[in-house]
Amino acid sequence: MSETFDVAEATRDFIFNQTMLRIRDPEKSIPFYRDVLGMTLLKQFDFPEAKFSLYFMAYVRPGDEPLPEDDVARAEYTFRQKATLELTHNWGTESDPAFPGYVSGNEEPRGFGHIGIAVPDVYAASERFEKMGVSFQKRPDDGRMKGLAFIKDPDGYWIEILSSRRLAAATAR
Repeated sequence: MSETFDVAEATRDFIFNQTMLRIRDPEKSIPFYRDVLGMTLLKQFDFPEAKFSLYFMAYVRPGDEPLPEDDVARAEYTFRQKATLELTHNWGTESDPAFPGYVSGNEEPRGFGHIGIAVPDVYAASERFEKMGVSFQKRPDDGRMKGLAFIKDPDGYWIEILSSRRLAAATAR
């Protein structure tokens, strides 16, 4: 006989911690997520024996718990956060002229589509991105869905820029 579990109770302390994207060059990707999107590098993990590094990025705001200085405490802090972005770099891809890049999922073979960032004003954010030279897949007034944009990171991954209030009003039925 199988036991019955209360799903809400059994998963009460679960959190969605991370989405992972493979990146070609952390010298381009880290500044993009930090300076363009305003994320903080929470923790870098290097694995020399396997020749790769992980970079965990997230939004840290005034009033949030301070980032621990201790290495182990900082790692634990990183893995307790909601909605972090794990950027995975396989060493050598940044300098390999034969490296074809990663599949973003928006061309064949299709799969992964995008991550989304909610902003107070899509038009103001898009104007800032334009001034910073960010590549757009879709500007706020392009296409049928007005008021949202898609930008591209250095590896070509799409990032939806949306306003929660505006999108909710547009999709309410």
